[in-house]
Amino acid sequence: MLRGDYLEPALGGILPLRCAQGQNDKRRACPELSEGAQHDRIDSFGNPLDLSSAFWHTQAMRTKSNSFAVLFLVFSLLGSGASVAQTRGQAKQKEQLAVVGGQTIYDDDLLPFVQAQVFQLRLQEYDVKSKALDKLVNQKLLEAEAKRKGIPTEKVLEQDVDAKVPEPTEAELQALYIVQKEQLGRPFDEIKPQLQRLLKKAKVEQARQDYYKSLREQAGVSILLEKPKVDVAYDPARVRGDAKAPVVIVEFSDFQCPYCQSVEATLKKLLAKYDGRVSLAYRDLPLRDIHPQAEMAAEASRCAVEQGKFWEYHDLLFQNQNKLNRDGLVGLAGDLKLDEKQFDSCLSSGKYNAQIEEDRQAGLRAGVNGTPGFFINGNMVSGNQPQDSFEKVIAAELAAHKDKRTAH
Repeated sequence: MLRGDYLEPALGGILPLRCAQGQNDKRRACPELSEGAQHDRIDSFGNPLDLSSAFWHTQAMRTKSNSFAVLFLVFSLLGSGASVAQTRGQAKQKEQLAVVGGQTIYDDDLLPFVQAQVFQLRLQEYDVKSKALDKLVNQKLLEAEAKRKGIPTEKVLEQDVDAKVPEPTEAELQALYIVQKEQLGRPFDEIKPQLQRLLKKAKVEQARQDYYKSLREQAGVSILLEKPKVDVAYDPARVRGDAKAPVVIVEFSDFQCPYCQSVEATLKKLLAKYDGRVSLAYRDLPLRDIHPQAEMAAEASRCAVEQGKFWEYHDLLFQNQNKLNRDGLVGLAGDLKLDEKQFDSCLSSGKYNAQIEEDRQAGLRAGVNGTPGFFINGNMVSGNQPQDSFEKVIAAELAAHKDKRTAH
C-alpha cells in the first residue's frame, strides 16, 4: 500500500463568482463580465504549436492563483477538522481560535466566511496528490514488469509500447493540418515533418496510457485516495427523476445564464441514459449583477412549484431566455395553463425571496464560483461540461453504491 507521505500538497487561488464555461464551449467565458473579472481558460486549438493536443481534441479549465498567503493562513487555522468536505460521520474537533471579551471564537465560527475557499483549496490539494499518485503507481507497475521480464525499468515502455506505435499515415497528417491550417499559415509540405513528429508523440502518449491501464487491471490496483466531497441539501419539490436514485445531481443554476441553458441537453441525456439510477435536483443561484432578470425568473419558477409544474416551467424558461421580464414570465405561465391570477399574485408577493437567497448562499458556501455548478453525490463539477465528464463521476458513484450494497 502506498502511503500519503509520498505526496506533496498544493494550495492555490479562488475565482470570483462568474458564469462558468465548460470544456465543450468555445465561446468567451461570460461576455457580460467586467474587464476586471478573473477567469482563465486553456484552449489547445488556440496554440498552433500544440498540435498533439489539437489532434486529441483536449481542452481544460484552470484557475489563477490568488491571495496565496491569506488562504494558506486560513487553511492552517481551520485544519482538516473544519473542512466542509470531511468524510461523512467523522467527528469534528472543536478548536479554539480566539477569545474576545470573554467569548470564545471556534474554528466552526469561521466556516460561513471561508469554507468555500477552503473547499477549493482541498480540491487543488487533491488534484496535485492525484497526479503524483498516478505517476507513482505507474512507476511501481513498470518496476514490477521490468523485474518479471528481466530488463531495466526504462526499457519496458520502449520495448512494449513505443516500438509498436505505427508512424502517422498521410491521411492523419492531412486531417491534423486541416484542423490547424489557419493558425499555421504555412504549406502542408513545408510543415509536414513537424506534424509527423508531434502526431507520433501524441500516439505514443496515448499508447502508454492504454498500457498503464492494462497493467493496472492485471495488478488489481485500488486507488484509496478520495476526492473531497461536500454535503449539499436539495428541495424534494424540485427533483427530476427517481427521488430514490442512488446518484443525485444537485445543480446550482441561473435561468438567464447561456451556459446553464446549453447544459440542459446534456442533463436530459444523462437522466435518460441512467433512468432510475440518477436524479437531478435544481437550486437557484441567480447572478444578479450580470443577469438582472434571473432573480424574478427564479421567483416565477417557485410560483410554478405551487401548481405542480416546476419542471415544465423550468424548461420553458431556458427555451425562452428572451422572455424573462414580468410579462414574459406571466405569458409562459399561461402557455402551461397555470392559474394566471394565482401565479401573478405569487410573483407580486416576493414571498420566495428568502428561499432563493438560502439557495444562493448554500451554493456559495459549498464552493460554487460560477453557473452552472453541480454536485454529483457531493463531487463538484463546474461549468457546461461534456457528457463524459459527468459520466465519469456517475460511473464511480454507481460502482461505489454497488460495492456498498454487496458488502451489506
